Amino acid sequence: MRFGEILFVDLLGGIGDLVIALPAIHALAASHPGARLRVVTHEPGAGLLRGDPAVGAVRVAAAGAEREAVIAALAERPPDLAVTTTRYGGIPDLLRASGARCVTDLWRGPPPDERVGARYLRILCAEGVLDPSTVDPVPQLRLATGERADGARVLAARLGPVRRRPVVLIPDAGMAVKRWPGRRWKELAALLDGLGVPLVPMPHGDLRALAAFFAEVGRRGGAVVGGDTGPLRVAAASGARTVALFGPTLASRYGFGAHLQGLPGCPHRRPTAITAQVCWWHGDCPLSPTEPACMADIPAAAVAQAVVRSLA
Repeated sequence: MRFGEILFVDLLGGIGDLVIALPAIHALAASHPGARLRVVTHEPGAGLLRGDPAVGAVRVAAAGAEREAVIAALAERPPDLAVTTTRYGGIPDLLRASGARCVTDLWRGPPPDERVGARYLRILCAEGVLDPSTVDPVPQLRLATGERADGARVLAARLGPVRRRPVVLIPDAGMAVKRWPGRRWKELAALLDGLGVPLVPMPHGDLRALAAFFAEVGRRGGAVVGGDTGPLRVAAASGARTVALFGPTLASRYGFGAHLQGLPGCPHRRPTAITAQVCWWHGDCPLSPTEPACMADIPAAAVAQAVVRSLA
């Protein structure tokens, strides 16, 4: 069945969550050529979709007013097909009440060893709303030529005459439980510096400009290192090689690029219900009084080796 008006709702709140959903968004657009596809999501992630040729319009939901944003999107233009990654606030009920064909639970019965984005695609194919031939499971940010040129200028200004493949470190994370300890970052920087690897600071700016910067890092054969965070997923979706450090989340569910898993046998980890983990919201690790034990478990030497392999 072909649909003419498609509404995709992703209100999980994280930049990384939206990047994970990109293959589903792009596959829906490709499966229904000529359809108008709108997305309801949060800032700043919404910026990633502005300029994406597959997305006809983006409606931004303010924090605390997600339900109202969905109501407004439905009133503006009733969809023929509605898909959501979001289960709170009665949003699935709102979509079903619109009369559209709905897929409202992309989290149903997940196994611990299936990646989230692949799960979305498999469910949408099983529901008959995706043409399997349109599916590309790798998230891709679609950048204009001018954006890429701007990214190249920013990286060139930071690198100067250096011609070696650059590495960008992303030491921060939006959640304390995902932060690799500061001392580990210092160790990694010293190791890479000793190997003659040029370290480039990540620029500030909107997400599309950051994506263009990462795309140029990738074009030059460089790599980006960070925790399981939105900016690192943006880097991967822009074409850069990445080394991801996984602690509270399990790489078999959330992994991408090259990755290292800290404390894989943690008894408190819940791969298919991460927000129910005791450490999730406040970063208080039951195994360590000072820092997330799973993140601290990842040695700097192993990360440096992964970076060197990525550069090669």
